[in-house]
Amino acid sequence: MNTSPTLLPAVIRRAVEERRWLSSDHCAVPVLDLLNALDRTIVDTPEANVHATSPDGRVYVGWLPEDPAAWKRNVVWQVRVQPTENDPWVQEFGPYTPSEAVAGFLSALIATPTR
Repeated sequence: MNTSPTLLPAVIRRAVEERRWLSSDHCAVPVLDLLNALDRTIVDTPEANVHATSPDGRVYVGWLPEDPAAWKRNVVWQVRVQPTENDPWVQEFGPYTPSEAVAGFLSALIATPTR
C-alpha cells in the first residue's frame, strides 16, 4: 500500500532552545544581579569571595570561589537560612552548578517568604 506523503502526519520536533546556562561558566553574575535588584548589601573580600545578607539577617548568601575550606567540601555557593520559628538550614552548591540555577533557587525562596 502506498500512501501519499501529504497524507502522513507531520513529524513534530521541538525547537532546540539555547541552553548554554546549563553548563557552568563559574560566573556569579546572575546571583549578584538578583541580590543587587533586591537591594542586598554585598561585601566582597580581597580573596574575591562575596557575602550578602538579607535586611533581617536571616538569609546569608556566599559565593566562595577562593575559600579553601569550601573547596575542600566542593562548595562554591552557600545559602544559610535562620527561620524565626524553625531550625536553621544550609544549602550548598558545587562548582558545576550554574549560577542561574542558584539564582532560581533564591528566587523561589523569595517568592514564598511565609513558608
